[in-house]
Amino acid sequence: MSDLNVPLATEVQTDASLALTPGMQWYVVHAYSGMEKSAERNILERITRAGMQAKFGRFLVPTEEVVEIKNGQKKTTERRFFPGYVLVEMVMDDETWHLVKHTNKVTGFVGGAKNRPSPISEEEVQKIVSQMQVGTEKPRHKVEFETGEYVRVKDGPFTDFNGTVEEVNYEKNKVRVSVTIFGRATPVELEFSQIEKT
Repeated sequence: MSDLNVPLATEVQTDASLALTPGMQWYVVHAYSGMEKSAERNILERITRAGMQAKFGRFLVPTEEVVEIKNGQKKTTERRFFPGYVLVEMVMDDETWHLVKHTNKVTGFVGGAKNRPSPISEEEVQKIVSQMQVGTEKPRHKVEFETGEYVRVKDGPFTDFNGTVEEVNYEKNKVRVSVTIFGRATPVELEFSQIEKT
C-alpha cells in the first residue's frame, strides 16, 4: 500500500524524495477555494472505500508560510499559493477519473480534454515543492511595504511620526523610513512591527 500523503515541505530533503511513482503521473485537481484540505480528505476517504490505494500516490496542497504581525506579535500562518488546487499523483483510467471528479468539494481536473486531463511534468511539481521549501525556510511577510509608501511609526522613539518608506529589507525585517524631524527629512531604520500603513 502506497503512502497517500506527501511529506510536509520541511521534511522534503531531496529532489529524489518526490520522484514519480512508477506508472503514475501528477494531475491538477480543481477544488472549491479554501476547501483544498477537505477535498484531499474526501478523495482519500473515497480511495479507501473503493480499495483503490494502489492507483494513487501522493497528494500535495501547495502552501507557504507567511509572517503576520498582529498586536505587535509575530505570528506565522500557512497560505495556499495555488488556491483551489490539489496535486494528485495517480494512475489515470476511467475508474480513478470518475472517483476523483465525483468527489465532494472537487469541481474537476485542470487541462486536457473533457474526459481525459493532461498530467503536469515532474519539473513543474519540483518547482512547486522548491517554492514551498523556500517559504518554510524564509517565511514571507503578509504586510508588504513599498518604496514611496506613506506610513506611521507606532512604536519606539519616533512614535506618531509619519514618513515615507525609502527602502525595505525583508531578510532583516527592517524598513528605512524618512521622517520629518524639526522640519528636516531624516532616514530612520525601523522593524516592520514598529510601523503601520496609513
